[in-house]
Amino acid sequence: MPANSCHASGASGRLLPHFGQRDARTGALLEDELAAKCRGNDAYEHYRATGRTSDGRRFSSQPNSYRPPDVPQGEVNLTDPDSRLMKAFRYYVQGYNAQAAVNEQGIALAAEITTETGDFSHLGPMVAAVLRELEQAGVSDKPRVAVADAGFWNEQHMDQVTGEHGIEVLIAPDSSKRNGPRPGWTGGRYAWMRTLLETELGAQLYSKRKQTIEPTFGHTKHNRRFERFQRRGRSAVRTEWRLILMTHNLTKLHRHHLATITA
Repeated sequence: MPANSCHASGASGRLLPHFGQRDARTGALLEDELAAKCRGNDAYEHYRATGRTSDGRRFSSQPNSYRPPDVPQGEVNLTDPDSRLMKAFRYYVQGYNAQAAVNEQGIALAAEITTETGDFSHLGPMVAAVLRELEQAGVSDKPRVAVADAGFWNEQHMDQVTGEHGIEVLIAPDSSKRNGPRPGWTGGRYAWMRTLLETELGAQLYSKRKQTIEPTFGHTKHNRRFERFQRRGRSAVRTEWRLILMTHNLTKLHRHHLATITA
């Protein structure tokens, strides 16, 4: 059940005062961020006022303590406030992180949209999404192995997927572009995973990632020319992304049906 990600672009702009009334969601986002910042600052000031150092003394007063602004400040996207700045292949784009999971035949099992730029925190949620979709479809069999690229390495998620769902996880600790291990990523689980992926079975299972999920994204972006979301808002974009992968599945099923007839 390999997983990967792609990005789609939008448009960005600086928020001016009069835009807050025109778009309530935009103002709410900035107000929520300011409220969170104020709560964090209040907690820190309380700690400075009541806390003690390691030797039992009180903290000295700060001459220039931080004061949160009275009015929210910052930049938001006026076209789509839900979107975020994402790092693409050569540059940054305003958009979303589109996640997908497929089976060995390249059939998409789950499709989700996130606003986090990296893939570090998406292994667990994507596995849960796959199991949920399979259960709703009445499929009792569940994946036995989950395969993902190095960006999904998250030991907490890996332990959760294996411990709670009984699914083995194969993730390379190192990017394919790197020569040698990452600095500090040696020994322990890192060395164990590298050794596992060098075995005949491990290499065979992990190679399926390039045969399943990579062609899915390549076909969608380059052959079908889907390079940009047309909808705005995370919910609408999620619906669009799921529609794209649903048509991907229908295309594969149609080709399989034609091959069965001509066989």
